[in-house]
Amino acid sequence: MKRRSFIKNSAIAAGAISATSIPVFASASTIQVTDKNIIEWRVYHLSRTPNSRDRINQYFTEALIPFLKKRNVQFFQFNEYSKNEPVVLYVMVAYPTISTYFSCMKDLDNDTEYLEASKNYRNTPASQATYGRYETFLLEAFDNFPVVKMPSGKGLFEMRLYESATEDAGRRKIAMFNKEEIAVFLKTGINPVFFGKIIAGQYMPALLYMVAFNDMTERDASWAKFSQDPDWIAMREKPEYADTVSNIQRVFLLPEGA
Repeated sequence: MKRRSFIKNSAIAAGAISATSIPVFASASTIQVTDKNIIEWRVYHLSRTPNSRDRINQYFTEALIPFLKKRNVQFFQFNEYSKNEPVVLYVMVAYPTISTYFSCMKDLDNDTEYLEASKNYRNTPASQATYGRYETFLLEAFDNFPVVKMPSGKGLFEMRLYESATEDAGRRKIAMFNKEEIAVFLKTGINPVFFGKIIAGQYMPALLYMVAFNDMTERDASWAKFSQDPDWIAMREKPEYADTVSNIQRVFLLPEGA
């Protein structure tokens, strides 16, 4: 079976999220632009070997999450809800700074507690592989939304990827969000979780963001309100924002147990 890519075009790709989060950072308004999160988005294509999901969850719980928590790094796990196989597992890791990201990458090879806790996972033989491959997307948070803000009590998450035809078009779309569009999101009930420029990964030049709602009814109403907002209507007609998005992909995620 051909391996599926990170985000599927159109339709609903439902997923479940079991979020093991580290304490929330300060609000975006109190953070300097130099403190923007670096967000790593991983997509694990799990193998069909027995207990592959259990093995990787054990690795996250016993090794990776404690390692990240000591470094003030946020971790969120998303499980695809569909019955398609092989299973796809989504992971988001938010590093407070770029230097934290690089120090974590170095420490993964040297931290004795992590190495001991992850020994079984790291020594898994190929015949019992946990996953076929995983994809990584590295994101730089936007200036006007510099930290991940995962809301509590929301029942539906929507991930959107905006591709651009050129680097300049991508730069102008990010400027549109930073200067005007994020404010309209907040005004119309679209709750952002993060906005990030993809600095390494597929689909470049592109940006990726996540928003949260209570349910699909609220989601549809909020987007309808957004599309009719006079500030959005005026904004989208500005020549500096013309032809900034060449393709949109999306995926819907549901909280575990919904």
